[in-house]
Amino acid sequence: MARFVSVSSCQFHFGFREVSPPSVTSYPRRFEVSDRRFPAIPIKCSSSEPENGEDSTPSLSSSSSSSTSEVSTSDSSAYNWYTGIGGIGMLDTAYLTYLKVTGSDAFCPIGGGTCGDVLNSDYAVVFGVPLPVIGFVMYGLVTALSAELGEGNLPFGISKTNGRFALFGITTAMASASAYFLYILSTKLSGSSCLYCLVSAFLSFSLFFLSVKDVKLQEIQQVVGLQICLAIIVVASLTASYSTAQPIPSRSGDIELPYFKTEITSASSPYAIALAKHLNSIGAKMYGAFWCSHCLEQKEMFGREAAKQLNYVECFPDGYKKGTKILKACADAGIEGFPTWIINDQVLSGEIELAELAEMSGFSLDQANEASQLQ
Repeated sequence: MARFVSVSSCQFHFGFREVSPPSVTSYPRRFEVSDRRFPAIPIKCSSSEPENGEDSTPSLSSSSSSSTSEVSTSDSSAYNWYTGIGGIGMLDTAYLTYLKVTGSDAFCPIGGGTCGDVLNSDYAVVFGVPLPVIGFVMYGLVTALSAELGEGNLPFGISKTNGRFALFGITTAMASASAYFLYILSTKLSGSSCLYCLVSAFLSFSLFFLSVKDVKLQEIQQVVGLQICLAIIVVASLTASYSTAQPIPSRSGDIELPYFKTEITSASSPYAIALAKHLNSIGAKMYGAFWCSHCLEQKEMFGREAAKQLNYVECFPDGYKKGTKILKACADAGIEGFPTWIINDQVLSGEIELAELAEMSGFSLDQANEASQLQ
């Protein structure tokens, strides 16, 4: 039989020899490849095999490993940007949350001190939740998720693709909210400046553009409908929350507000009525302004009936416009903000809980029980 040798593009010499049949019986002629003319050294094909007998597989593996390493390093660098920007956003919103909770004045290097006006406005609260708290939570989610994506160790078996889409959704919501807040700042709070708000908006947009670059255009087309719906929901929710919000003027010289009477909607408890009467009896006074939302919230704590018993001093009974001065009684008392309580010569600023007012004024539990029995 003929033996065949498989080669590729190799040049060599071979010969044929005729094989005689072993017996008288006639067989068809057959030819056999003789290997006696093959060279003793291995055949080398320079067009297909590397020199020195090296295998090409390790080279391909090394190239693939290098490419994967470069992609992994690039992804890690991108998520480091997410984490860094998210951390800065958390610091910004944490400071604003502290100011909002404690009622402290914001340090505002730009805008002549109007940061506090924006922070204390009705637009700094969304459905009763301080806006800085919401911002802190959102920046925290971005920071945590990007850190997990950078390590490739997502919880609950979430794939990296789904994690990137989740990050894209969060940053889309943040960018939509920031765009809406910039609109509010330029219209409802016209002229007021808030450096911290602008910084937060810049960080939100930066995170959004990073996520757009990370997800890629082809993948965005798959979820563009959901992203648009998410943005619409965010804007609609904020609009509903701010439907009753009152705009604030940018500068005191631009204010022109006629006096109006605020309406208290909550009902009073026997305890609140007894406390209000006690405060009135000891000469405690509450100083406020008709346009002050915190003053209204303080009265709502007491309720309709109890608020009528308070010794309340309106510091702008004739409204406010350019040139209007604060009521002399308020000026003599040194009132600088609203509401302000003066109880037994002690000054308390901001909204005060009823329990604290009772403690400061010496309102005892026995008096509350007596009032409750009378009711």
